[in-house]
Amino acid sequence: MVTIALYNLKGGVGKTAAAINLAYLAAKEGYKTLIWDMDPQGSSSFYLGAIAATKNESKKLLSSEMELLDAVQSTAYANLDIIPADLSARHADVLLSEMKQSKKKISTLLATLKKEYEVVILDCPPGISLLHDAIFTGVDWVLMPNIPTTLSIRSFKTVAAYFKENGLDKTKLKCFFSMVDHRKNLHHEVMNDFYKDNIFLKNYIPYLSDVEKMGIHEAPLETFAASSYAAQCYRDLWKEIRKTCID
Repeated sequence: MVTIALYNLKGGVGKTAAAINLAYLAAKEGYKTLIWDMDPQGSSSFYLGAIAATKNESKKLLSSEMELLDAVQSTAYANLDIIPADLSARHADVLLSEMKQSKKKISTLLATLKKEYEVVILDCPPGISLLHDAIFTGVDWVLMPNIPTTLSIRSFKTVAAYFKENGLDKTKLKCFFSMVDHRKNLHHEVMNDFYKDNIFLKNYIPYLSDVEKMGIHEAPLETFAASSYAAQCYRDLWKEIRKTCID
């Protein structure tokens, strides 16, 4: 089982869209795949039409009042399941602050999924907190989408420094450019500069309306615009991620 956290320090960088589309592509290739929506906003849950079946379910999962597998829901797509989020996910840091060895909590929970899934993708809330420490420690890979702008790249540098300062494994940190606008010279300049560092994957996701239409269709891009350039970019990105993180 390979575990991948879709994460960024800041929001609005295409994290959830990537989580949904990459998970769908993994499932389409036959990998038994699970998305764990950990963001109180519940955007991944919305895209896949899932609602938590139990009150305060996210809180109960972290506090071990409920087994992770008991929260799993099937989706409309073969091989793709989801653990939906609810607003109680906002209590994650409070719960972890009261636990011994809180950094191992996510790893312990994910271990219960090994017999059921081959790929698990965590859609993480933005920020850096106790929850994120547990995620960084517990997953195999931390995948960061970054818009090629000054503030977004600054957030990447902040996270990279945080990994180093806190003894986290920086080799599990991989990044890709997201919401790339080819009309902007700054985007090209930033991308060319950071491609010198092999932390950034070569494939990227463009800023196109087809990606935004996922909210209208409440579905992965591949299901309603498979011939689009954006869908091809996600397929190319998935192939690179599969080669880097799974194969």
